[in-house]
Amino acid sequence: MFDKILFATTASPICKDAADVAFDLAKKYDSQLTVFHVFALPTHGFSQFAEDLKTGQKVEHDDEWAKRVTEEMRSTFADNLAEAENYEVEAVVGAPHREILRAARAKDIDLIVMGSHTRQEDTAATRFRSVVGNTMQKVAKAARCPVLIVSRPCQTCWWYFSNIVFGTDFSKASHSAFKFALNTARQIGCKLYLFHACDIGATDPGKVRTQADIEEKVKEARKKMEELYLPELEGFDNYEIDIWEGTPYVEILKYARDKQADLVVMAHHTREIDPEKAVLGSTVEQVVLRSACPVASVNRPDKVAAS
Repeated sequence: MFDKILFATTASPICKDAADVAFDLAKKYDSQLTVFHVFALPTHGFSQFAEDLKTGQKVEHDDEWAKRVTEEMRSTFADNLAEAENYEVEAVVGAPHREILRAARAKDIDLIVMGSHTRQEDTAATRFRSVVGNTMQKVAKAARCPVLIVSRPCQTCWWYFSNIVFGTDFSKASHSAFKFALNTARQIGCKLYLFHACDIGATDPGKVRTQADIEEKVKEARKKMEELYLPELEGFDNYEIDIWEGTPYVEILKYARDKQADLVVMAHHTREIDPEKAVLGSTVEQVVLRSACPVASVNRPDKVAAS
Protein backbone atom coordinates (compact mmCIF):
# COMPACT_ATOMS: atom_id res chain seq x y z
CA MET A 1 0.00 0.00 0.00
CA PHE A 2 2.86 2.37 0.84
CA ASP A 3 6.07 1.63 -1.02
CA LYS A 4 7.82 4.74 0.24
CA ILE A 5 7.17 6.55 3.52
CA LEU A 6 8.71 9.82 4.70
CA PHE A 7 8.76 10.40 8.44
CA ALA A 8 9.22 14.16 8.95
CA THR A 9 10.58 14.68 12.43
CA THR A 10 12.04 17.36 14.70
CA ALA A 11 14.42 14.72 16.04
CA SER A 12 13.11 15.17 19.57
CA PRO A 13 11.24 12.82 21.95
CA ILE A 14 7.99 14.68 21.21
CA CYS A 15 7.97 12.86 17.85
CA LYS A 16 8.06 9.42 19.46
CA ASP A 17 4.34 8.78 18.89
CA ALA A 18 4.61 9.65 15.20
CA ALA A 19 7.82 7.61 14.95
CA ASP A 20 6.11 4.50 16.30
CA VAL A 21 3.40 4.77 13.64
CA ALA A 22 5.86 5.48 10.82
CA PHE A 23 8.11 2.55 11.67
CA ASP A 24 5.11 0.28 12.22
CA LEU A 25 3.74 1.11 8.77
CA ALA A 26 7.12 0.62 7.14
CA LYS A 27 7.42 -2.80 8.75
CA LYS A 28 3.90 -3.85 7.77
CA TYR A 29 4.22 -2.85 4.12
CA ASP A 30 7.96 -3.51 3.73
CA SER A 31 8.33 0.16 2.78
CA GLN A 32 11.42 2.23 2.12
CA LEU A 33 11.41 4.61 5.11
CA THR A 34 13.13 7.99 5.11
CA VAL A 35 13.64 9.55 8.55
CA PHE A 36 13.87 13.21 7.58
CA HIS A 37 14.79 16.25 9.67
CA VAL A 38 15.27 19.92 8.74
CA PHE A 39 17.45 21.21 11.55
CA ALA A 40 18.29 24.78 10.55
CA LEU A 41 17.13 27.75 8.53
CA PRO A 42 19.62 29.32 6.09
CA THR A 43 20.52 32.94 6.79
CA HIS A 44 20.51 35.68 4.17
CA GLY A 45 22.51 35.44 0.96
CA PHE A 46 25.39 33.01 0.71
CA SER A 47 26.34 33.12 4.38
CA GLN A 48 27.94 30.01 5.86
CA PHE A 49 25.79 30.43 8.95
CA ALA A 50 22.37 28.93 9.59
CA GLU A 51 19.87 29.36 12.38
CA ASP A 52 19.37 26.32 14.60
CA LEU A 53 15.61 25.69 14.73
CA LYS A 54 15.75 24.39 18.29
CA THR A 55 17.89 27.07 19.92
CA GLY A 56 17.55 30.03 17.56
CA GLN A 57 21.33 30.43 17.54
CA LYS A 58 23.28 31.16 14.37
CA VAL A 59 25.84 28.43 13.80
CA GLU A 60 28.34 27.87 11.02
CA HIS A 61 26.88 25.27 8.71
CA ASP A 62 29.25 22.46 7.79
CA ASP A 63 29.25 18.70 7.27
CA GLU A 64 30.20 18.09 10.89
CA TRP A 65 27.05 19.81 12.13
CA ALA A 66 24.87 17.72 9.83
CA LYS A 67 26.72 14.59 10.95
CA ARG A 68 26.11 15.43 14.64
CA VAL A 69 22.40 16.00 13.95
CA THR A 70 22.15 12.68 12.12
CA GLU A 71 23.76 10.87 15.04
CA GLU A 72 21.32 12.61 17.40
CA MET A 73 18.45 11.35 15.25
CA ARG A 74 19.79 7.81 15.38
CA SER A 75 20.08 8.07 19.16
CA THR A 76 16.58 9.50 19.62
CA PHE A 77 14.98 6.71 17.57
CA ALA A 78 17.44 3.97 18.48
CA ASP A 79 14.72 1.54 19.59
CA ASN A 80 12.76 1.97 16.34
CA LEU A 81 15.84 1.76 14.13
CA ALA A 82 17.01 -1.42 15.86
CA GLU A 83 14.07 -3.30 14.34
CA ALA A 84 14.01 -1.47 10.99
CA GLU A 85 15.66 -2.72 7.82
CA ASN A 86 14.94 -0.63 4.75
CA TYR A 87 15.56 2.94 5.91
CA GLU A 88 17.72 6.03 5.55
CA VAL A 89 18.33 8.94 7.94
CA GLU A 90 18.64 12.38 6.40
CA ALA A 91 19.23 15.84 7.93
CA VAL A 92 19.20 19.02 5.83
CA VAL A 93 19.20 22.81 6.11
CA GLY A 94 16.34 24.84 4.64
CA ALA A 95 12.77 26.00 5.15
CA PRO A 96 11.17 22.94 6.81
CA HIS A 97 7.97 22.66 4.75
CA ARG A 98 9.81 23.28 1.46
CA GLU A 99 12.44 20.65 2.19
CA ILE A 100 9.85 18.08 3.29
CA LEU A 101 7.78 18.65 0.14
CA ARG A 102 10.90 18.65 -2.04
CA ALA A 103 12.06 15.35 -0.56
CA ALA A 104 8.59 13.85 -0.97
CA ARG A 105 8.55 14.76 -4.65
CA ALA A 106 12.11 13.70 -5.33
CA LYS A 107 11.67 10.33 -3.62
CA ASP A 108 8.15 9.76 -4.99
CA ILE A 109 6.80 9.31 -1.46
CA ASP A 110 3.42 7.58 -0.96
CA LEU A 111 2.77 8.78 2.61
CA ILE A 112 4.17 11.51 4.86
CA VAL A 113 4.00 10.86 8.61
CA MET A 114 4.51 13.72 11.05
CA GLY A 115 3.42 15.04 14.43
CA SER A 116 1.37 18.17 15.01
CA HIS A 117 4.11 19.55 17.30
CA THR A 118 1.77 21.88 19.16
CA ARG A 119 1.45 20.33 22.58
CA GLN A 120 2.38 22.31 25.66
CA GLU A 121 4.68 19.59 27.01
CA ASP A 122 7.09 20.24 24.17
CA THR A 123 10.27 21.40 25.90
CA ALA A 124 11.59 23.28 22.87
CA ALA A 125 11.42 27.04 22.50
CA THR A 126 8.13 28.80 21.74
CA ARG A 127 9.43 29.88 18.35
CA PHE A 128 10.39 26.30 17.56
CA ARG A 129 6.84 25.13 18.28
CA SER A 130 5.51 27.89 16.04
CA VAL A 131 7.81 26.98 13.16
CA VAL A 132 7.01 23.29 13.17
CA GLY A 133 3.29 23.90 13.73
CA ASN A 134 3.25 26.03 10.59
CA THR A 135 5.24 23.32 8.85
CA MET A 136 2.49 20.77 9.50
CA GLN A 137 -0.11 23.12 8.02
CA LYS A 138 1.97 23.96 4.95
CA VAL A 139 2.86 20.35 4.25
CA ALA A 140 -0.79 19.29 4.58
CA LYS A 141 -1.76 22.04 2.14
CA ALA A 142 0.70 21.26 -0.62
CA ALA A 143 1.55 17.56 -0.36
CA ARG A 144 0.58 15.41 -3.33
CA CYS A 145 0.35 12.34 -1.13
CA PRO A 146 -1.68 11.73 2.04
CA VAL A 147 -0.26 13.21 5.25
CA LEU A 148 -0.74 11.20 8.44
CA ILE A 149 -0.62 13.45 11.51
CA VAL A 150 -0.06 11.80 14.89
CA SER A 151 -0.62 13.96 17.97
CA ARG A 152 -0.91 11.30 20.67
CA PRO A 153 0.12 7.70 21.26
CA CYS A 154 -1.62 5.37 18.82
CA GLN A 155 -3.24 2.80 21.09
CA THR A 156 -3.94 0.37 18.26
CA CYS A 157 -1.25 -0.81 15.87
CA TRP A 158 -2.09 -0.07 12.22
CA TRP A 159 -1.96 -3.79 11.57
CA TYR A 160 -5.00 -4.28 13.79
CA PHE A 161 -7.15 -1.23 13.04
CA SER A 162 -10.86 -1.98 13.45
CA ASN A 163 -12.59 1.31 12.67
CA ILE A 164 -11.86 4.14 10.24
CA VAL A 165 -13.93 7.34 10.28
CA PHE A 166 -14.11 9.38 7.08
CA GLY A 167 -15.39 12.91 7.65
CA THR A 168 -16.69 14.69 4.56
CA ASP A 169 -17.83 18.18 3.63
CA PHE A 170 -18.74 17.03 0.07
CA SER A 171 -15.88 19.04 -1.43
CA LYS A 172 -13.75 17.88 -4.34
CA ALA A 173 -10.85 17.27 -1.98
CA SER A 174 -13.10 15.14 0.22
CA HIS A 175 -13.47 12.66 -2.63
CA SER A 176 -9.73 12.02 -2.58
CA ALA A 177 -9.95 11.54 1.18
CA PHE A 178 -12.80 9.08 0.67
CA LYS A 179 -10.78 7.03 -1.83
CA PHE A 180 -7.88 6.86 0.62
CA ALA A 181 -10.18 5.84 3.49
CA LEU A 182 -11.89 3.17 1.39
CA ASN A 183 -8.61 1.77 0.04
CA THR A 184 -7.20 1.62 3.56
CA ALA A 185 -10.31 -0.10 4.94
CA ARG A 186 -10.19 -2.65 2.12
CA GLN A 187 -6.50 -3.35 2.67
CA ILE A 188 -6.75 -3.71 6.43
CA GLY A 189 -10.16 -5.38 6.41
CA CYS A 190 -11.82 -3.03 8.90
CA LYS A 191 -15.07 -1.10 9.17
CA LEU A 192 -15.48 2.26 7.42
CA TYR A 193 -17.72 4.95 8.87
CA LEU A 194 -18.83 7.69 6.48
CA PHE A 195 -19.73 10.79 8.49
CA HIS A 196 -20.97 14.30 7.84
CA ALA A 197 -21.72 17.01 10.39
CA CYS A 198 -24.42 19.46 9.32
CA ASP A 199 -23.34 22.88 10.52
CA ILE A 200 -26.87 24.20 10.90
CA GLY A 201 -25.79 27.70 11.87
CA ALA A 202 -23.14 28.22 9.18
CA THR A 203 -25.26 29.74 6.39
CA ASP A 204 -27.49 31.98 8.51
CA PRO A 205 -26.20 32.39 12.10
CA GLY A 206 -29.12 34.61 13.07
CA LYS A 207 -31.81 32.14 12.04
CA VAL A 208 -33.43 29.84 14.56
CA ARG A 209 -34.06 26.52 12.84
CA THR A 210 -37.01 24.33 13.73
CA GLN A 211 -36.62 20.62 14.30
CA ALA A 212 -38.28 20.04 10.93
CA ASP A 213 -35.65 22.27 9.25
CA ILE A 214 -32.84 20.33 10.90
CA GLU A 215 -34.32 16.97 9.94
CA GLU A 216 -34.71 18.11 6.34
CA LYS A 217 -31.10 19.28 6.22
CA VAL A 218 -29.93 15.93 7.63
CA LYS A 219 -32.09 14.09 5.09
CA GLU A 220 -30.57 16.10 2.23
CA ALA A 221 -27.05 15.40 3.49
CA ARG A 222 -27.72 11.66 3.69
CA LYS A 223 -29.07 11.63 0.14
CA LYS A 224 -25.98 13.47 -1.09
CA MET A 225 -23.72 11.07 0.82
CA GLU A 226 -25.42 8.06 -0.77
CA GLU A 227 -25.28 9.54 -4.27
CA LEU A 228 -21.59 10.41 -4.01
CA TYR A 229 -20.15 7.40 -2.24
CA LEU A 230 -22.42 4.35 -2.46
CA PRO A 231 -21.60 3.64 -6.15
CA GLU A 232 -17.92 3.34 -5.21
CA LEU A 233 -18.58 1.01 -2.29
CA GLU A 234 -19.53 -1.86 -4.59
CA GLY A 235 -18.02 -5.08 -3.28
CA PHE A 236 -17.39 -3.53 0.14
CA ASP A 237 -20.22 -3.90 2.63
CA ASN A 238 -18.48 -3.23 5.96
CA TYR A 239 -19.54 0.39 6.26
CA GLU A 240 -22.00 2.69 7.99
CA ILE A 241 -23.32 6.16 7.11
CA ASP A 242 -24.18 8.72 9.77
CA ILE A 243 -25.25 12.37 9.70
CA TRP A 244 -25.15 14.49 12.86
CA GLU A 245 -25.84 18.19 13.32
CA GLY A 246 -23.61 20.63 15.19
CA THR A 247 -20.18 22.23 15.05
CA PRO A 248 -18.25 20.01 12.60
CA TYR A 249 -15.00 19.45 14.51
CA VAL A 250 -16.84 18.83 17.78
CA GLU A 251 -19.19 16.31 16.18
CA ILE A 252 -16.37 14.53 14.34
CA LEU A 253 -14.42 14.13 17.57
CA LYS A 254 -17.52 12.90 19.44
CA TYR A 255 -18.34 10.49 16.63
CA ALA A 256 -14.78 9.16 16.47
CA ARG A 257 -14.83 8.49 20.21
CA ASP A 258 -18.24 6.86 19.97
CA LYS A 259 -17.06 4.50 17.22
CA GLN A 260 -13.67 3.92 18.88
CA ALA A 261 -11.94 5.08 15.72
CA ASP A 262 -8.36 4.03 15.05
CA LEU A 263 -7.99 6.56 12.23
CA VAL A 264 -9.82 9.70 11.09
CA VAL A 265 -9.54 10.64 7.40
CA MET A 266 -10.49 14.11 6.14
CA ALA A 267 -9.79 16.52 3.32
CA HIS A 268 -7.26 19.13 4.36
CA HIS A 269 -9.47 22.13 3.63
CA THR A 270 -13.18 22.85 3.66
CA ARG A 271 -13.71 25.20 0.74
CA GLU A 272 -13.96 24.63 -2.98
CA ILE A 273 -10.86 26.61 -3.91
CA ASP A 274 -7.59 25.95 -5.66
CA PRO A 275 -5.60 23.54 -3.45
CA GLU A 276 -2.51 25.66 -4.11
CA LYS A 277 -4.20 28.56 -2.32
CA ALA A 278 -6.00 26.58 0.36
CA VAL A 279 -5.02 26.62 4.00
CA LEU A 280 -5.53 23.86 6.51
CA GLY A 281 -9.22 24.13 7.36
CA SER A 282 -10.11 25.03 10.92
CA THR A 283 -12.15 21.84 11.23
CA VAL A 284 -9.23 19.60 10.30
CA GLU A 285 -6.85 21.57 12.50
CA GLN A 286 -9.09 21.27 15.55
CA VAL A 287 -9.58 17.56 14.93
CA VAL A 288 -5.81 17.05 14.60
CA LEU A 289 -5.11 18.82 17.88
CA ARG A 290 -7.78 16.97 19.86
CA SER A 291 -8.09 13.55 18.26
CA ALA A 292 -7.15 10.52 20.34
CA CYS A 293 -6.15 8.68 17.16
CA PRO A 294 -4.06 9.60 14.09
CA VAL A 295 -5.63 11.87 11.47
CA ALA A 296 -4.94 11.47 7.74
CA SER A 297 -5.14 14.74 5.82
CA VAL A 298 -5.65 14.12 2.10
CA ASN A 299 -5.28 16.97 -0.35
CA ARG A 300 -4.94 15.53 -3.85
CA PRO A 301 -5.77 12.34 -5.71
CA ASP A 302 -2.22 11.82 -7.02
CA LYS A 303 -1.17 8.98 -4.72
CA VAL A 304 -4.62 7.83 -3.63
CA ALA A 305 -5.51 5.59 -6.56
CA ALA A 306 -2.11 3.89 -6.45
CA SER A 307 -2.49 3.08 -2.76
